[in-house]
Amino acid sequence: MSKSYCYTLGSNTYQFRDLAELMAKATPARSGDRLAGVIALSAEERAVAQMTLADVPLTTFLNDVLVPYESDEITRLIIDEHDDKAFAPIAHLTVGDFRNWLLSDHATPSVLASIRMGVTPEMAAAVSKIMRNQDLILVAKKCHVTTAFRNTIGLPGHLSTRLQPNHPTDDVNGIAASILDGLLYGNGDAVIGINPATDNVAQAIKLMNLMSDVIEKYEIPTQSCVLTHVTNTIECIEAGAPVDLVFQSIGGTEATNSSFGFNLNTLAEAQDAALSLRRGNVGNNVMYFETGQGSALSANAHHGLDQQTCEVRAYAVARKFKPLLVNTVVGFIGPEYLFDGKEITRAGLEDHFCGKLLGVPMGCDVCYTNHAEADQNDMDNLLTLLGVAGCSFVMGIPGSDDIMLNYQTTSFHDALYVRRVLGSRPAPEFEHWLTKMQIMKNTNQHILNDSLPASFARSLKALPGGGL
Repeated sequence: MSKSYCYTLGSNTYQFRDLAELMAKATPARSGDRLAGVIALSAEERAVAQMTLADVPLTTFLNDVLVPYESDEITRLIIDEHDDKAFAPIAHLTVGDFRNWLLSDHATPSVLASIRMGVTPEMAAAVSKIMRNQDLILVAKKCHVTTAFRNTIGLPGHLSTRLQPNHPTDDVNGIAASILDGLLYGNGDAVIGINPATDNVAQAIKLMNLMSDVIEKYEIPTQSCVLTHVTNTIECIEAGAPVDLVFQSIGGTEATNSSFGFNLNTLAEAQDAALSLRRGNVGNNVMYFETGQGSALSANAHHGLDQQTCEVRAYAVARKFKPLLVNTVVGFIGPEYLFDGKEITRAGLEDHFCGKLLGVPMGCDVCYTNHAEADQNDMDNLLTLLGVAGCSFVMGIPGSDDIMLNYQTTSFHDALYVRRVLGSRPAPEFEHWLTKMQIMKNTNQHILNDSLPASFARSLKALPGGGL
């Protein structure tokens, strides 16, 4: 049952009509909430909302749902699969108490792992709203989420990368050249993942075969993915294509996902189909999801909620299907939702923290569109902060400029930078391969070999004009 909240500050009394409005008003400022008309009207109102939210008991989120249970399958998923036993150690806390507990030495990695199924997305979103950036980083660093397919992602002290060799015409030579470039920088252990320029089943199968051939020829301990619609991937599996990971963009409300053309049953069917192929040799996490603050609002499916709360609800969907990778494409939707570098940075840290707290293998596409008030220095800052926070993976794209999707992100050498600065390592199986292939001559210091690996050189010489 929804109730109103009020707070008196001096001679002023602030009234919040329900939990949804309180959550929205407590959210750090961003353009998407302004667009939706749910933003706090002043810094003072935001501070008051945060203080009011801090006094809300965590149990409230189990009894006062933000999206109706009867009409939203994501809400039903969150409530029906909530683990009361995991919740018990924190059930007596308010949102503010929960923040203090998360920052305390009592919240060790093992303890945080034990409570994750008792934390709902709304609880995670609420506590993130009253945390500073350093709080988000510190707690996320303690949340260890490990997954596996052909290698192991998310181990403490490791940072993986998605090698993203997109091409505006899906030219196989251009894609292959980008894959080679990325591998030579030590990128690609999270996944070699292509966004197809032409999105249909036949094209997806063509790209899947290309990546499968490369992975098998050079015995690369990684996985591939064509980021096509989940229903296309099901058809690819039925056609006998070499599908490693099933991809889908997901949102935090049923209406958002309906606008994307799928529901939870669709994802379950795809997961079962991918598992039946048994292509993983280290683990069986076969799903890859992408999210982004603003997706529910852009689909007019946000139910009056702030965009960050909708975003975190998507992680309940991800958690259900035990993915290998989840990626918040943090600045991709545009400045209508995250206006500048400051808002993008805050959103990236929030998403990473909330995902990890819920037990999701969280990565981040540190990115912006060309009409946002952001630049590559902003991305350097967020990349570094996420590296400190223990982010599972980031993007690796030629020159940091995706020429097919037309946005700016992180490059192959950006990943090399953060690994060198923070001492982060690739997935252990992939690191061993980098040494065996003589791509790295010193994996401890991430020093590349000066010459082209012999096996790659032989392949290049076999191409027309390769001996010139």
